[in-house]
Amino acid sequence: MSDPQHAKIVYEPPDDDRPASATPTEPLLEQQTPAGRDAAAHDPYAALRNRHFRFLASGFFITVIAAQMQTVAAQYEIYARTGSALSLGVLGGVLAVPMLLLALPAGALADAFSRRKIVLGMLCCNGLLALGLAGLSFACADWPTRTWVTAMYLLLGLGNAAATIGRPARTSLLPQLVPPRIFSNAVTWNSSIFETASMLGPAIGGFVVARSITGAYLLASVCWFACCLFVYALPDIKPPPRQRSGSRLADLFVGLRFVGKTRLMLGAMTLDLFAVLFGGATFLFPVFARDILHVGPTGFGWLRAAPAIGAFAMALTIAHRPPIQRAGRALLLAVTGFGVATIVFGLSKNFWLSFAMLIATGMCDNISVVVRHTLVQMLTPDSMRGRVSAVNQIFIGSSNEIGGLESGLTAQWFGPVISVVGGGVGTLLVVGTVGAIFPEIRKLGSLRDIRPERLEASEPQDLPATPVAK
Repeated sequence: MSDPQHAKIVYEPPDDDRPASATPTEPLLEQQTPAGRDAAAHDPYAALRNRHFRFLASGFFITVIAAQMQTVAAQYEIYARTGSALSLGVLGGVLAVPMLLLALPAGALADAFSRRKIVLGMLCCNGLLALGLAGLSFACADWPTRTWVTAMYLLLGLGNAAATIGRPARTSLLPQLVPPRIFSNAVTWNSSIFETASMLGPAIGGFVVARSITGAYLLASVCWFACCLFVYALPDIKPPPRQRSGSRLADLFVGLRFVGKTRLMLGAMTLDLFAVLFGGATFLFPVFARDILHVGPTGFGWLRAAPAIGAFAMALTIAHRPPIQRAGRALLLAVTGFGVATIVFGLSKNFWLSFAMLIATGMCDNISVVVRHTLVQMLTPDSMRGRVSAVNQIFIGSSNEIGGLESGLTAQWFGPVISVVGGGVGTLLVVGTVGAIFPEIRKLGSLRDIRPERLEASEPQDLPATPVAK
């Protein structure tokens, strides 16, 4: 029987590509035979056989390359102009502001309007802003340093504002476009694609920056606009009906309340929030590349690419194996490894050792991403995915930017080495603390068993019920 909550879908794909939001034409995973379940679980290419996932993943790939090239160019150019680690930290603070202010409204927007159209608007805005960065780099190079840096902060902040508005919509598209039975595999491939683009983007960016910083911004702009073609090809699925919890202002905080009452999700987000806040060193990579490892813009690009190389290798490994069986234990061990590798990176003065440690951080981080993203999407009703994704964005995205501000400040006061090593030690302390406060994480079993219908009885009474296919 069709779920009335999903009656307003404006496009109905063929059965082999039917998205999760559409009326199911196959039995739920738990209704299939054990052999069928095992076959689905062990098919490493299940998500890639879905046409809509291929379109979404292709556009995502190009977007990440654009963002990474733009970031490499901006960070290196700002540090080259100022010679100050604090200027990189301030950039992190500037990028955090729109995320903190706009993430919750963006989540409500994603649950109320066409997610596809929101993503298209975000891509166009970022393409135009990349052109603005190119103009600032080329035509305004003789401006006073303070004026020029302020203009850079403004354009980059606007770009992050557009990305913040579009990110919950983009994240919430995935469970609409793929069936639940292959969602974990889709998350893994999505992570693989992200890490591949994150690996290529900085490497390409460093290569181009060594020749023309303006060229890097222009190439990023082309990528932003090219991504629009793939997103435009996706079906336009209307968001499911949702109940309001009172005023529009109160409706913004539904996602926060849902996360707060879902301890497993809250624990995973908290772990990642503080681990990245303390252990993230990416905003100091220009300092390490130029002043400690002495490898220049090309080496800086490879340092930026190293975590993605590790994450890509780990994502391929996870994709070719059944879903993680002891996911909670794997999550805690992965974040521990992230902290240890960060400490070694901070102490290293050898480029190849530093490069290897950053690869290790990427491998550990990918495990965390797969577990956390699967939890967030599969424990959340479709009618709330935009708002819950916005909360996840606040926890995870802002921790990267605020962590950059923290790294820049401590590097300015105590030096970059103490800043990074201290952050790694802080990450280890976070693992122990979160593991003690949230025993649900330690007890988490197989990712295959995470399904929203399992939580129906325990959801907050004032929130929409989780849809359960009948």
